[in-house]
Amino acid sequence: MKLAKDILNETDGKICKHCLGRKLSKTIEGTNNIERADKVCDELDINLDDVDCVICDNIFNKLDDDLYEKIDAKINQLGVEFDTFLVGSQIPKDIRNRDDELSEKFNLNVETLKKEVNRLIGLGIWERYDKDAEFERQDIVFNIDLISEPKVNIQINPLYIEGKYNKLKRGIPQTKWPCSKCKGRGCEECNFTGKQYPESVEELISEHFLKLTKGREAKFHGAGREDIDVLMLGSGRPFVLEIKEPKIRNLDLPKLEAEINKINEGKTSYHNLHLCERPRKAEIKQSSPDAYKIYNAIVECDEAYDEDKLKGLLELGEINQQTPLRVLRRRTDMVRVKHVLDLSYEIINDKTFSMKIKTEGGLYIKELISGDEGRSQPNVSEILGVNAVCAQLDVLEVSEK
Repeated sequence: MKLAKDILNETDGKICKHCLGRKLSKTIEGTNNIERADKVCDELDINLDDVDCVICDNIFNKLDDDLYEKIDAKINQLGVEFDTFLVGSQIPKDIRNRDDELSEKFNLNVETLKKEVNRLIGLGIWERYDKDAEFERQDIVFNIDLISEPKVNIQINPLYIEGKYNKLKRGIPQTKWPCSKCKGRGCEECNFTGKQYPESVEELISEHFLKLTKGREAKFHGAGREDIDVLMLGSGRPFVLEIKEPKIRNLDLPKLEAEINKINEGKTSYHNLHLCERPRKAEIKQSSPDAYKIYNAIVECDEAYDEDKLKGLLELGEINQQTPLRVLRRRTDMVRVKHVLDLSYEIINDKTFSMKIKTEGGLYIKELISGDEGRSQPNVSEILGVNAVCAQLDVLEVSEK
């Protein structure tokens, strides 16, 4: 009780049970701070029920039914679904300073006032909604402003859906392209859509998720990308779809996957849709040393090639590839060293053949074939001694990261 008496003397007895119990949490047993303070009151025969607290200005009185009615009203206003939550609060700086100074004076390593406020509000939300507080990853965050009259704001955290996609039709970009003329503002050139192309792999899935989740915006994160004229076949390319501020989080993903694929039949398909956590959107973009891609290319030459020289393609290994001219405006100009891991070919006619090629991720296949004005060394054109171009390209496999 000596510490309790010292704190009461320091505050001239003007301290609420929350603040007194909190300072005694390491020295007096009890299930909560009120219980600890009650033990002191019983022992010293004092009453702290209606005291004007010089530490917190009785801020805990604001954690009443009116506050939870405001929380309930905000949840209903937004129509937000959640299973996990976190509480944050704004408390006047002078209150936080007084609380810290009292702890420092008595060398107390105890819970701060702000943490107790957040914990008590979280307990109230748990009791009313049977939802769990989660400190690492939560669906929503309640921001409670207690500086004057309590105000409630809700931060809705993104929803992340992972899967793989196939692109079955050429001419569809992976993500939305702003119109090159109006930069997305809308003009006659793009029929006032603001888009260079009418649809994308991203939009053909995101529009359905935005409608169902009532989200504000969607962002598509792919494990690399293929050119607009390239198909994505095989098991598909990994991606994460990020839905910002989703009001609805409980989705029947298998059902939704089937519906989206039926609507987009012949254009795109999406597989193994499942929820994931935020780090996955960065992880799928990271290139593992063991990552590879398999392509099928139709190679056309401007004149007949020597069939014997095709065997030289089988020797392709290390490729020194300077940033291709076609992407130079948006990529750093540098030489990248990549490797051909496996290659086979099949003759179509005296000017055309198909080539199946397995490479490290990041190797530009079109430039490997054409040579890109000497920026890709060695290259198919150089080995054959004729000018060659990639007439058609399909991605057959993208390895798991």
